[in-house]
Amino acid sequence: QQMNPKKIAIIANTTWNIYNFRLNIIRKLIAEGHEVIVMAPVDKFITYTESIREVTHIPIRHLHRDSVNPIQDLRLLFELIHLYKKHKPDLILHYTVKPNIYGGLAARLLGIPSVGVITGLGYSLMHEGWINVITRLLYKFFLPFHRKVIFENTDDKALFEKAGLVSASKSVAIKGCGVDTTYYSPNGVVRSLEIITFTFIGRLLYDKGVREFIEAAQMVKKQNKQVQFWLIGDLDKENPSSVRNDDLVRWIRDPDIHYHGATDNIRKFIEQSDCVVLPSYREGMPRVIMEAMAMERPVITTDTAGCRETVDESVSGYLVPVKDSAALAGAMINFIKLDHASRIEMGKHGRAKVLSEFDDRIIADQLYRILFL
Repeated sequence: QQMNPKKIAIIANTTWNIYNFRLNIIRKLIAEGHEVIVMAPVDKFITYTESIREVTHIPIRHLHRDSVNPIQDLRLLFELIHLYKKHKPDLILHYTVKPNIYGGLAARLLGIPSVGVITGLGYSLMHEGWINVITRLLYKFFLPFHRKVIFENTDDKALFEKAGLVSASKSVAIKGCGVDTTYYSPNGVVRSLEIITFTFIGRLLYDKGVREFIEAAQMVKKQNKQVQFWLIGDLDKENPSSVRNDDLVRWIRDPDIHYHGATDNIRKFIEQSDCVVLPSYREGMPRVIMEAMAMERPVITTDTAGCRETVDESVSGYLVPVKDSAALAGAMINFIKLDHASRIEMGKHGRAKVLSEFDDRIIADQLYRILFL
């Protein structure tokens, strides 16, 4: 069934999130004739509005993603109610924790149909403690206000259903937010055999398995001289799981560990890597793993929610247990032992999987069907 063009609002906790993960659904909505407004705190990624001129961006002032101040959150709720009243969207798509909770409530109070998207558990649900308890209570209370709740992997969907946070009739899983397979495509440059580069790309959080990456690197180096390890990403100071400065300094004193800082050009580093490694404790759907596979690079990640859906074991890469540096080192050594042709084969399998399952146009189409059909 074709529906009349509508005004759709998309809400997230940063413009960075919109720029990195939501452009495919924004483009799809516009292509289908809808008017799209985005609401998010403004950061340097607001430049996305230059490439998608049809979108209207409305700044949110009171959304502080890591604040646990209830007065701050109350301000956010009132701000969202005000914005939703003023702009009168026909449907609101909420991403990230606070928009899912307070945006869901604001939409319900105004009678606007709303959809929540759970992009991963986030720090609050991955760690025991009072924030975990409160987040669960808020989800339990507010998620029912959404017409549908979309998960970016099947494990998170099952976990929320089992915990009674969402009913199975309302929840649906898709495979992440997709990857741009034309931008992330192999460049035809074949890696030389001299030195093998293992690369970690991501925010420098303990939850992403940075410590395990470093520990595994130290084990692998003892037996293999022709190998180096790259660390790419920023400290995320607002995140409680952020790597401490003194840890980072100690790690990068090691001559075989090269810290490249943060980058806006991930593609360049994937191109120069032999294998991309993400030993994360849990993901929504690990974007960097899909980007690496799209560029025909083998990967190593963990056998955990989100991550395990991306990799076919020993075909496009390796899966290792969470928090197990020795197993990670073992997977790296297995990769080193592969001959050149096997590595190329692994990369090709990875790209084929991304093209058939994770291409961002496929994901945008799936999301669109869930929203409207």
